[in-house]
Amino acid sequence: MTLEKLLEIKAANLDSLNMRLPGFDAAKYNGKIKRQIAVCGGTGCKSSHSFELKAEFDKVIKEKGLEDTVLVYLSGCFGLCAQGPIVVVFPDEVFYGHVKKEDVLPIIEGHIMNGVIYEKCVHKEVVDGIKQTKLFNEMNFYVKQTRIALNNCGFVDPENIYDYITRDGYQGICKAVTTMTPEEVVKAITDSGLRGRGGAGFSTGLKWSFAAKNPGPKFMICNADEGDPGAFMDESVLEGDPNAVIEGMEIAGYAIGASQGYIYCRAEYPLAVERINKAIKAAYENGLLGKNLFGTDFSFDLEVRLGAGAFVCGEETALIASIEGERGMPRNKPPFPANEGLWKRPTVINNVETLANIAQIIRNGVEWFTSIGTEKSKGTKVFSLGGKINNTGLVEIPMGTTLRQVIFDIGGGIPKGKKFKAVQTGGPSGGCLTEKDLDTPIDYDNLIAAGSMMGSGGMIVMDEDNCMVDVARFFLDFTVDESCGKCTPCREGTKRMLEILNKICAGKGSMDDLTQLKELALSIKDSALCGLGQTAPNPVLSTLNNFYDEYVAHVTEHRCPAGVCKELIHYTITDKCVGCGLCAKGCPAGAISGEFKSKHTIDIKKCIKCGACKAQCKVDAIVTK
Repeated sequence: MTLEKLLEIKAANLDSLNMRLPGFDAAKYNGKIKRQIAVCGGTGCKSSHSFELKAEFDKVIKEKGLEDTVLVYLSGCFGLCAQGPIVVVFPDEVFYGHVKKEDVLPIIEGHIMNGVIYEKCVHKEVVDGIKQTKLFNEMNFYVKQTRIALNNCGFVDPENIYDYITRDGYQGICKAVTTMTPEEVVKAITDSGLRGRGGAGFSTGLKWSFAAKNPGPKFMICNADEGDPGAFMDESVLEGDPNAVIEGMEIAGYAIGASQGYIYCRAEYPLAVERINKAIKAAYENGLLGKNLFGTDFSFDLEVRLGAGAFVCGEETALIASIEGERGMPRNKPPFPANEGLWKRPTVINNVETLANIAQIIRNGVEWFTSIGTEKSKGTKVFSLGGKINNTGLVEIPMGTTLRQVIFDIGGGIPKGKKFKAVQTGGPSGGCLTEKDLDTPIDYDNLIAAGSMMGSGGMIVMDEDNCMVDVARFFLDFTVDESCGKCTPCREGTKRMLEILNKICAGKGSMDDLTQLKELALSIKDSALCGLGQTAPNPVLSTLNNFYDEYVAHVTEHRCPAGVCKELIHYTITDKCVGCGLCAKGCPAGAISGEFKSKHTIDIKKCIKCGACKAQCKVDAIVTK
């Protein structure tokens, strides 16, 4: 492959690909370019049958004889998972959500053939009290984002390498190996201020420089072992833009002097694994991986290694052990991987999102990247929004954006008019932030100062119905289950913490337990072997600091204020009851009785506190106390 060939491919496909971008002037092409229908092919939409949806579009288009004028492709994740499965029509920029197979024919006959938007599924937003149709580039969810790592997701077919090339793909590695020295590449990444997006936020360029100084064979590893509950950022990048990760690894390999790379991806991401393998195969076939890239003496080979889903293998030394065929357990540092890593050779490990930024920094320049973000945290950050929020999905925002802007402007606020209570950032390693923290600018240092951390990018929102003691128990239960067991503080200490939390949630705790819980947490933070163990107590410490009154209520009043902890609540039917009987029908324990159209009652001795009755009640007559 040569730069001339890259530009030739780009020129041949540019108009067709530009059709998918805002501001495209379709009129001047007078039907010479196919109209395009993007069907979201990310895992979220796939689980809602988007692949079958794409097949239905293909079928109807063939039946209508539209093959020469309409192209349908499976894209990567569009981000707004709450609306999946998603279909976007270009160049019209019409966004359809919750599309089903029966909606395909009306979209084709109405929109594609007659220019009439299909009202049932088209995206609408309330403006001045009136619901109005919003085009793709006008939607609140997108206009407040800045996309770098997700730049191509949705706009390219992730299984078509020419789509990526048309978006200036592989020009970054071409520029690096033909016009820059490895030292200049390291300097550019260092000067860009790019920090590792995997959680620690260490300078990417500085990490590269450590490995670059060491002689001999070296290795480049992509950490795609994303294991935080509620996190799917890296998965979506691999599914939606796998070539960006490949190109980032090549540039990193050139910079540090590595000719072999590995993508360590958990096997629970089958679609990501499939697409990255297809992208690697296509890169080899087009001379974009392998020997003497772009006519230089730089060669780079790449393969995928699968992880078995152990959370601890997200820690870099445990990941290295896993690739070497050993049990995934952290190793003492120093030596650090940059000096002695995979097979005792210098090794650099970057996560997926970090690598997805690299090629664009090399292509567009350091000044472009440093113009985005804050003084100490440059660029953007991808977050997966989950929990009690309207617009669940994937977002990418400039560093310095506030939590309030993400949750209420982009995320659309809390469903059903409920009150915001907390947001957990950083997954099991992070902490819960409250309403007082909503105007905190999101960057590495500010989140740590507020009592949480960036982490890999999970962001779980909670409302007034969440019990924060139970939330802490949930994350600690995950950590206990995923502990590798190598060091005593993590193996034994987190178990003891979980035992105390279970005791508190059962109404059997004491104030001494709260004191012991905090002491244990601080001890584990100071003595655990790896970063995962050291940060495991964070959800407990942050909830103790911000919601101490809830802990006290569990202990002294034997009451769960949110009505979540089963041992501390009982269900009561109020005078609102209309006697419909739905609660009795839905009760698996037969604990509810009453005549039709008369107030029902609950037998507390039979009640198993499953909440089925409350879920069934249409008049909110069942309350927890």
